[in-house]
Amino acid sequence: MSETIAETGLQMRSMISAAGELTLSLARVPTPKPGPGEVLVKLEAAPINPSDIGLLLGAADVSTARLSGSGETGVLTCDVPAAAMRAMAARVDQSLPVGNEGAGTIVAAGDDVQSLIGRKIAIIGGATYAQYRCVRAADGLLLPADATAAEGASCFVNPLTALGMTETMRREGHTALVHTAAASNLGQMLNRICLQDGIGLVNIVRSPAQAAILKGEGAKYVVDSSSETFFDDLVAALTATGATIAFDAIGGGKLAGQILTAMEAAAQKTAAGYSRYGSTVHKQVYIYGGLDMRPTEFNRGFGMAWGMGGWLLFPFLQKIGPADAQKLRDRVAAELKTTFASHYSAEISLIEALQPDVVAAYNRRATGEKFLITPWKG
Repeated sequence: MSETIAETGLQMRSMISAAGELTLSLARVPTPKPGPGEVLVKLEAAPINPSDIGLLLGAADVSTARLSGSGETGVLTCDVPAAAMRAMAARVDQSLPVGNEGAGTIVAAGDDVQSLIGRKIAIIGGATYAQYRCVRAADGLLLPADATAAEGASCFVNPLTALGMTETMRREGHTALVHTAAASNLGQMLNRICLQDGIGLVNIVRSPAQAAILKGEGAKYVVDSSSETFFDDLVAALTATGATIAFDAIGGGKLAGQILTAMEAAAQKTAAGYSRYGSTVHKQVYIYGGLDMRPTEFNRGFGMAWGMGGWLLFPFLQKIGPADAQKLRDRVAAELKTTFASHYSAEISLIEALQPDVVAAYNRRATGEKFLITPWKG
């Protein structure tokens, strides 16, 4: 028996006004009808990733959050500091749907993909903080028969980012890597990949508690940036692994530069002789996140063979092409409940996602806290 499809569904919207206010609200939008090659997904789970928060909250000061109205007509408002408005210029006065990924059940489909009705599918591409989403079937990832929507909801952004890091490492001629904010959900996935694939991984964390999480999962090299011996510990780990590429989720402050300096110190331990230009070993740091929004600071004490730049998942997937990207997706599907398992600290409804205290909680992006939106929760 086919499921009844509502004529409209809720969709979360984020807008920043020219007056410097962010508003989060829920809109009732017509339920789309799938065309050829398309499927209509009744979304049952969608995670809040750090990459989602950038669009969801922009540069808003969440300490100013206030809620007007209630239920699905509630509107959350936050002030956006005047100094941050220039960076928001491209989105001013636009009501934008939010949510990068999610999973649910296919409830309708184009004539050529009718056989998919009833299957669970994970999707990506935006507007997933909603009750319905229409996508091309080929762009989704059909879940194993025994998988739930919650298990599949996070199978794109974090898993493919972690796999993209190891793939970038190989393609650029490195043999081991460094990762910061390494006790995160993504970091734990990367650790499992590296253990499984025999890749040397240096995990940089910011507290003894975070170090304990990774060591409990079998991580061999865990370095705590809050320790007085951080730099020496980092050099020792880099010397042991030979890691010459790093992926930095922090972004601001001195950490990226410290990593390059430590890589140079490790390279000098095996250098044939002195050179005023430093080692010939190329050292690379890719910044892929902004947990620290301060400027990136570094002193060029790491020779001349180095690079620092940005790295994002979607440009990487476009660069490697659809065939190689599909291989990564196939691995995620095969290891969904093991290597790429995600854990959530709270499940919230679309309405709850607008509550000031809940917004403050998921905006912390704290290690061990990951929120899952369940769009049909009452």
